[in-house]
Amino acid sequence: MPYRSPVAELRFILDKVVPLAPVAATEKFSEATSDTVEAILTEAGKLCDGVLAPINRNGDLHPAKLENGVVRASPGFKEAFNQIAEGGWVSVAGPAEHGGMGLPLTLAIAVNDLMAGANIALHLHPLLTQGQIDALEHHASDELKALYIPKLASGEWSGTMNLTEPQAGSDVGALRTKAEPNGDGTYSITGQKIFISWGDNDLVSNVCHLVLARLPDGVPGTKGISLFMVPKFIPDENGNPGVANTLKVVSLEHKMGLHGSPTCVMSFEGAKGWLVGGPHKGMAAMFTMMNNARLNVGVEGVGIAEAAYQKALEYAQDRVQFKPIIEHADVRRMLAEMRAETFAARSIAMACAVAIDLGHAANDAAQAARAALLTPIAKAYGTQTGMWVSDQGIQVHGGMGFIEETGAAQFYRDVRVTAIYEGTNGIQAMDLVGRKMMDQGAAAFALLDEVMVDAKAATGFADLATDVEKAASTLRAHVEMLLKQDTQDRFAGAVPTLMAFARVLGAHFHLRAAVAAGEGSAYAKLAQVYIKRLLPQAYASMTEAEVGAADLYALSVEDLAI
Repeated sequence: MPYRSPVAELRFILDKVVPLAPVAATEKFSEATSDTVEAILTEAGKLCDGVLAPINRNGDLHPAKLENGVVRASPGFKEAFNQIAEGGWVSVAGPAEHGGMGLPLTLAIAVNDLMAGANIALHLHPLLTQGQIDALEHHASDELKALYIPKLASGEWSGTMNLTEPQAGSDVGALRTKAEPNGDGTYSITGQKIFISWGDNDLVSNVCHLVLARLPDGVPGTKGISLFMVPKFIPDENGNPGVANTLKVVSLEHKMGLHGSPTCVMSFEGAKGWLVGGPHKGMAAMFTMMNNARLNVGVEGVGIAEAAYQKALEYAQDRVQFKPIIEHADVRRMLAEMRAETFAARSIAMACAVAIDLGHAANDAAQAARAALLTPIAKAYGTQTGMWVSDQGIQVHGGMGFIEETGAAQFYRDVRVTAIYEGTNGIQAMDLVGRKMMDQGAAAFALLDEVMVDAKAATGFADLATDVEKAASTLRAHVEMLLKQDTQDRFAGAVPTLMAFARVLGAHFHLRAAVAAGEGSAYAKLAQVYIKRLLPQAYASMTEAEVGAADLYALSVEDLAI
């Protein structure tokens, strides 16, 4: 059974669980009608099912190659990307004045969910371009916007982000790449960057790099970093690719998975670049791109979870061991929990996207705060779900899951890096309990209050509603306790705290789905699985988080080496 895009589920979520209607009611997004949403998702689904999914295996078996200084994509990727570009799918939420569709981010996130499930390696290519468009729109000069965004939006050119260096990963402030003024408004960029996804390719005529570097007067650390646009080919007077810039791909990384997505070591050797944003303001501009990417990476996890689940379900129906293995209780448990986790993670991602859209379109500070709170949860839980579901998919396959020919293992290998991308999941959790609690928990309390109000109103599902209300109330008390902890204790319990939030929010959206679909529906039965089997894990997570850091630091380095 080939991959089938979950268009119907996304429509159900955006209609009943995390309604898009308030976004469409704003002047900015008035064109996002129900008919438009249906048309966008339906056509994206056709592209994913008929074009992207059939070549997903090509990327794994025939990785991108570096030949004579040029990266050659996997078989079929160029033709598939041409259809992505021609359909306008690179820039669903991009500015209409520069060639984008100008639709809500929520719709772009939904399309990215579909594409990631179909072919995550190829999907990374337009995903990075979307983030670059967002960064340029918010921080670049009008001249740079007019030159680059239309080419990026059309898919003629592609975008990357260049942050990481061998000695500067999470500690971005340790970077050594330099930017020297040329005296004509341009800069010479010199340094090496690693882990650059789609740093070069033969799908487009120009690759545009956003590069973090330090000006001569830049102070040490992140406050002295600036951001530069450094194209592979310098645009000529007509805006077309001109002479080659002095940059190159040194090598491609040999990776656990995502073989169809070339990960490059990039060398910039006095390459010409243009400042994006003000001097020493690079981190603010780059974080615009990274925040866009964090939600999208979470959705990549959801997409892979969907694909891995579909494959496991098909196998369980066909494989006979005494009887079809789907009839065995433990296999039924795995499949039910895989399905429930995927729905919960997808709903949280959509809720984050809707909050972002409302924050922008309605200038709603409360929604903006909610979006900020949900972003690390959506990223971390989405990617954890992708890893867990794809791991369980291998388990459902049994020994055949460990055999590469079945394709079950590819999902796990491909998704594993998403928990590392754009700030590891541990960093996301520390962001949640640190920066996102600087409002003294106001955004968290507002969200949990809404969960409890919804639970009280869930008539017909009293048993499930009571469980959700109790868990939300307990999490509220946990946040109150967390606000009294010192930083080290908070960080020691950050990951379990984030998972407690994910569990409670997942239960909240499952309950909403049950109410909307009605008693006896598939969604009502799925809510029963999530709330009764998975929600209780929130209590264990909160208990762990409240232990603090003392026991961890009581172990010396020597103790850990025993």
